[in-house]
Amino acid sequence: MIVVLFAKPLEDCSPILIAGQGTEYAMELITEKGACRLMRSFELQNSSEEQNIDGGDCEISHLPDCILHRILSYLPTKEVVATSILSKRWKHLWTEITYFDFDDSVLYCSQTDFRHPLDVTRFMNFVERVLLVREKSDMKRFRLSCRVCFSESSVHEWVSAALRHNVQELDLCLFVQEPFTLPWGVFDHSSLTSVRLEMNCTLQLPTCISFPYLIRLHLCLVTFPNDLLMQKLFSSCPFLEELAILDCEWINMKCISIAIPSLKSLILDDLPFCSVDDLRGCEIKIDAENLVFFKYSGYLSNEIYIYDLSSSALALINVPILCQWQREITSRTFKLFRGLKNVSSLRISSGTLESLFLADDVLDRLPIFENLTLLELRGEFGGHCIELLMEFLYHFPKLQSLHFCEGLGCCKDDCKMKLTPSHSLSNLKTVNYQNFYGTSTEIYFVKFLLKNAVTMMKMDVVWSKSYTEEPKDQLVIENQLHALPRGSRHCALVFT
Repeated sequence: MIVVLFAKPLEDCSPILIAGQGTEYAMELITEKGACRLMRSFELQNSSEEQNIDGGDCEISHLPDCILHRILSYLPTKEVVATSILSKRWKHLWTEITYFDFDDSVLYCSQTDFRHPLDVTRFMNFVERVLLVREKSDMKRFRLSCRVCFSESSVHEWVSAALRHNVQELDLCLFVQEPFTLPWGVFDHSSLTSVRLEMNCTLQLPTCISFPYLIRLHLCLVTFPNDLLMQKLFSSCPFLEELAILDCEWINMKCISIAIPSLKSLILDDLPFCSVDDLRGCEIKIDAENLVFFKYSGYLSNEIYIYDLSSSALALINVPILCQWQREITSRTFKLFRGLKNVSSLRISSGTLESLFLADDVLDRLPIFENLTLLELRGEFGGHCIELLMEFLYHFPKLQSLHFCEGLGCCKDDCKMKLTPSHSLSNLKTVNYQNFYGTSTEIYFVKFLLKNAVTMMKMDVVWSKSYTEEPKDQLVIENQLHALPRGSRHCALVFT
């Protein structure tokens, strides 16, 4: 008999003893794998009338209701309801679920005409029947995706039903026709802890907005109405911890302040749908002293100012080069980096660095990152950036780990590079260099790191999968690098 301990507590369910089952098996059942195993049993039931899920063919059936409810929470509601035909045990089990996922993708994924009126009617009737059965119980999560069969009145009715059931997590993906307004209760409901809105329209907001317990807010594809209403939205979330703004349109905005003391995670993604025809965008001021994760990806069509970022924060920055707005984007990249100077971990794309390096006085304008211990560089770098990259490392005096996810790229050989002594690498302990081609430029760069990182313990060098030279040439390069002088006598150079 095995005692099963759960990573996340199950509501109304004490620790469970499952006879005859291993711990790994039992833990697997309460994950998505358990849901997949259940659906395989359901498929077997459909393919053979003699199959009986209660007869021992499916171990999942012997689990307590609270575990089965957790397994069902990973399935679309359509599949959850379908389990009612498995056996008497499953006939009414689905009516007790608190997680709902209605997705009309079944209509446009089928080979039939996805706009067939009969299919749309069936989907809408199905949603209404399920919600009717659940008339007396609360919901934990309600997800509705209507990309094909959109009916404004029906969507209003279904969302309002979820609000009446004190839904905690609301996830709406709606392809609508303007103008469209959600029920005002969406923005003034005390039970909501998570809201995700994906809509290709202007986000209509009421004058009264209140999210007293909201922890997570995701906005995707929406067009923001104006400064006043959006400011009220952000100010009405006193306990918000996670905010994601993905591919939204800021055209109606001039200035917005995201000043939420409780905020821990902020994602701003303006790729690939942002407009770059005009950089006269919005000023976004971020003041979140407890922020520990910040991600930005886009062309900086909006100006971003960051204040008092936590010294334990991780920042991920991707600013692709856009030639026609080169000067403006470079200037805004510098402003963004000045707000990141307190972070402990930084992951930046090669495009971001190249955008910075296009400025003549790049090294004078960059701040010193006093707390940064981890630097990760993504993407390949042009040969002209290598010397600037070496000087760029001077700005991280406490750097301990340096990762090159794609190496420097297959850059042209340049034997005239200068190995300027650098005391800023005195704390560097580990280097991971991926996609190594063995060019002279790369060898010079490795030599620079080995010479200046006086406390380095290990450097991992991974050969590029597209390396075309003979293995004997590869061995010659490895021996050459092993023979290089090192600032740290304890440094191990490992090739894979």
